[in-house]
Amino acid sequence: MTDDATLARKAWRTLEAYHGMIYFTPHAHAAYAELGIDGQMGYFASRAAALGPVPAEVVVATFYNFNPEVVGVAIPAAWAIASPDALVAARLHAADVTLREVLGDAVSSDQMVEAAALAQRAAEACTPEGRPLYAAHASLAWPDEPHVALWHAVTLLREHRGDGHLAALVLADLDGCESLVTHGSAGDSAIPPALLQATRGWSDEAWSAACARLTARGLLDGDRLTDAGEALRSGIERSTDEAAARPWAALGVDDTERLRTLVRPWSKALLASGIFGLG
Repeated sequence: MTDDATLARKAWRTLEAYHGMIYFTPHAHAAYAELGIDGQMGYFASRAAALGPVPAEVVVATFYNFNPEVVGVAIPAAWAIASPDALVAARLHAADVTLREVLGDAVSSDQMVEAAALAQRAAEACTPEGRPLYAAHASLAWPDEPHVALWHAVTLLREHRGDGHLAALVLADLDGCESLVTHGSAGDSAIPPALLQATRGWSDEAWSAACARLTARGLLDGDRLTDAGEALRSGIERSTDEAAARPWAALGVDDTERLRTLVRPWSKALLASGIFGLG
């Protein structure tokens, strides 16, 4: 793995919680509920809103590992309830409120201003080709307040990385359900396969069929990946890191490490807040 790819993985690990809280914070659920959007529909509609009022097939393609039938329940029905613009605004509001609640005075600190500027530099070094979710979110206006601007920048970097990860899954010839099986069955996985199956809406029949296909390819043996499966999964992660390297190479080692140093205590505070169900 190149130095830039290693830097990309380190940055992702440090920054992920700063973005990821939006999928768990009750402020997001409340903001979507005010628009008439409840439950899992809120996740699909809020994250896809930057794409505009797209059909379910586009969300299936860009989110990749969710059961298409589950997506179809939420999209396009959500667009008849609330506009994509309203959902984008609700999501930003939820991020703002959550970050203020958890981080307190840090949201208006000089360190936050510095972190937002560094993260924006990295995000603006990304390119849109082959990155639909990144491109969609990059089309949105930059928030004025630094703590929300940082959240937006981390969102762009996260979706840029995710788009590259999906490309690696396609090249590995893994469909959505198979990608989850390989993820959950890898030796270093911290997420139980049953949790991945449940949260992505796959039936026992579909999950078993995916396991059977992977077994036939020599990638799965029982509930664990074979050596070939581990090698395939490792290659996917390596390709993901390499495809995510551009913004961090542009920012440089020193500024990337400075950004990680600034954001690390805020990510830790978010993880410890109980939002993720960990605190």
